[in-house]
Parts: sequence; C-alpha cells; structure tokens
Amino acid sequence: MKLKLPKLQKVDSSRVKKKKILLLSDDLRMHSGIANVSRDFVYGTADKYDWVQLGAAIKHPQENQIFDLSNEVKKKTNFEDVYVKVYASSGYGNPNKLNEIISRERPDAILHFTDPRFWGWLYNMEHDIRQSIPLMYLNIWDDLPYPHWNEPFYESCDLIMNISRQTQNIVKNVLRKHPKPDWAVQWVPHGINEKEFYPITELHPQYNEFKEYEKTWKSKNDVDFVVYWNNRNIRRKQPGDVVLAYKNFCDKLPKEKADKCCLLMNTQVKDENGTDLKAVVKALCPMYKVEITNGGVDLKTLNFFYNMADVTLNIASNEGFGLSGAESLMTGTPIINNTTGGLQDQMRFEDDKGDWIEFSTEFPSNHDGTYKKHGNWAKPVYPSNRSLQGSPMTPYIFDDRVDFRDVANAIKEWYDMDKESRDACGMAGHDWVMGDESLMSASKMCKRMIECIEGCFKNWTPKKRFTLYNIKKESQIEQPGVIA
Repeated sequence: MKLKLPKLQKVDSSRVKKKKILLLSDDLRMHSGIANVSRDFVYGTADKYDWVQLGAAIKHPQENQIFDLSNEVKKKTNFEDVYVKVYASSGYGNPNKLNEIISRERPDAILHFTDPRFWGWLYNMEHDIRQSIPLMYLNIWDDLPYPHWNEPFYESCDLIMNISRQTQNIVKNVLRKHPKPDWAVQWVPHGINEKEFYPITELHPQYNEFKEYEKTWKSKNDVDFVVYWNNRNIRRKQPGDVVLAYKNFCDKLPKEKADKCCLLMNTQVKDENGTDLKAVVKALCPMYKVEITNGGVDLKTLNFFYNMADVTLNIASNEGFGLSGAESLMTGTPIINNTTGGLQDQMRFEDDKGDWIEFSTEFPSNHDGTYKKHGNWAKPVYPSNRSLQGSPMTPYIFDDRVDFRDVANAIKEWYDMDKESRDACGMAGHDWVMGDESLMSASKMCKRMIECIEGCFKNWTPKKRFTLYNIKKESQIEQPGVIA
C-alpha cells in the first residue's frame, strides 16, 4: 500500500525580517526641508528597512499620537512589505519617550537627522545606546571654521553621513586627533525626488497643461523673464538682498525691458525670523514686478514654477545643501549660487585636471574662487565678506555675504543669453544631478544611504561598558565589566 503524503504547502518567504531603524527628525508629514528629505529616504528604502520615527514639531498638534503610514507608503512606492510608523512629539523628544519607543519597537539602529544641538539629551545617552545598537547621524553642518565644539557629537556616532563634500571634510578635520575608520564618515548628498521635480518637455503628459498655466501666468503679469527664489523668509536666506539684487538688475535694463521681468518669491510674506517682504519691496523696488506667493504652494505648482523660471537663485549666507538649487537643476532650470557650504557642490567646480574639486585640511573651501571653472548650468557669486557669527550654542560660524551688485550681474548674464542656450545649460544641469557623480536624485541618495548603513551594520561593534586604564604602563586596555 502506497503511503499518501500530505500536500506540500508553498511557504511565503516574502516577509524577510528586515532591520528596523528609529529615525529622529522632523515629522515625515511636515513640509520642512528636513521632513521632505526624511520622507524621500524613508519611502525610498522602505523595501530594505522597517522605519519608526520620533517625529518632532514645535508645538506638535498631535503630540503623543501614533500614526501608521505603511499603507500610504505602499501606495506611493508599490513596495509590498512596508512598516512605517510615526510617534508624534511636541519639541525634540526626551529620554523617557525614546526609551518607551525602543522598548516597544526594538530598533536595530537609531538615525538622527537635523541639528544635534536640538537633541542634546540623545547624545547624553549615547553610551547606553551604543552598547546595544549603533547610533547614526545624517550631518547638515555647513560652514567653517572647523566646529571643534561639535566633536562630542561626532565622537558619539558610529556612522556619520554628510550632506556635502565640505561637510564630510569638516567632520574628518574635527576628528583628526581621534579619526574614525573610512566606513564611518561618508558623503551622502540630499536627493531630489525625480517624481516631483522634472523638466516638462513636449513629450511629457503635463506639457499642454503646463504651457497653458505658463501662458496665463505670464500674460496676467505681462512678463517674459522670470527670476525665481524658493526659500523660507529667514535672515540666513537673505530675502532682502534678493530684492535689492533684482532691483539693481532691472536698473541695468531699458524700462520697457525691465517691465517685462518679474521676481517670483515662493515664501512667506512675513516671518518672525526674517522680514516683512511687502515693506521691503515697497521701500526698495516699487517700480518693478515682484510677486510673493506667501507659501503653501502644492508640489505640482512648485514644479511648474521651476519650469517657468529662467533662472533660480540662492544667496544664503551659509547653507548645508540648498534644496532649491538642486530642485531647479532637476527641472532643467539654471542657477545662481553663493559659493558657500553645500551650494558649492551644485556648481561642480573643477580642479586643474578637470576633476570635481576635493576639500581637505589645506583646501577647506572654494569660497574665494581658487577654482573658477564649473558646470555651465551655474553662475557662482563669491562672498564679498566673511563675518564670524556666534551664540552660546554655536560659538562661531562664518557668515558668507555676497554683494547684491554681483548677484545682479549674474542675473544679467543669464538674461543676455538667448533662451535656447539658457535652456541647454539648464538641461546639462539636469543630466548631471540625475547622474552617478552628483548622487543628487532621490533614488541615488537612497542607494548611497543603504550602502553606508549596511557598511555600519557589517563593521559595527558594541561600545564597551567600561574601560580599564593601567596607569603604571601608560597603556589602555579595554575590559568589559571592570571599573578601574
């Protein structure tokens, strides 16, 4: 008699246990720069990692609530296996809240993304955290002099990913006395979501809709040349100087041509950390066209603005990365940048061999124009002065201010170029930010971040609980569980 075997069941192996990462940053659902980038890399790596976030916001309206975003992320990404949760926090959290989330979610690592000064309590806990799981940091520090007072933060991290090449050099120099291994200090630039920012060419499905929008907007304002500025209205972004530079540019043109130009500012009219832009425009530039959106523009319209613009400018006095410049290039629109911080990366300055410049102890910045050759999609403006700013929390940082007349001249250079040539420069910038050298698309950022995080998981070892010092031999011996 033949033995009848039970029918074999197919095992579903799709749910492979993934590493879970606890992210500390601005709530994914917000519209800050930190939140936007956080959302891009969480969504873009949700097939590789499970994500839990302590989502911060000043005076969070949903404090202490938990939000499961898994289904939303599935719809956006088409990933099958997704786990994304947000624990809403008013302010920047605290040890009790962190311990509660760790106890509930059991993460395999913590990733912190924003200014470490706001999360000082986290770094006071690093000794306990790093006995069990690695502490990772996406570093946004943007300018010189080398912030040696940040050394305790850098020392407390197992992996430091840096948003600009200058930022990476800053970390290496601050840690020169106690260098970390190469795998632990990496360059991971912000990636712009190519599904949200893109050139609208003749073959694009939105082309007719966009051209109608552009025609209506330009006819309404009676303009044919648009200078675009997309930033928050805060002092560091220099909104007043933008208006002054635009006025100076228009002064260089015959009135009939100046009347056909417009400065489009996607920002808040007023901000307690900035200025009253209506008052600034009325005082400095009442004779020329300046349009202010007062913020709140949806992503589709934002992409339309970039595509409609002839040039985008960013003259912030210090800038870790500068999302607006990279967004502009992603849409094929050329840029004017202050030569400071991460803004330098977007212009791709070349050394004497034609290679993208590298920063070092001897050459920490190109702010003074040591190298002039750059991508044809950009016109750099070099700081006319450097002042040293400081506070108790940030004792010193350079404030790189450009001369508004230099900005006006850069706008004029783009204006004097025929539209076909100008568009060709912008598309060269698009091709570059989408490529393997810049890594400035969201897909490239996610791939690069995975490489760095996996390197950390592979190389990381738990921090020893205690260290034994043998004073007589003047040597150091690590020995877990022993106090000298």
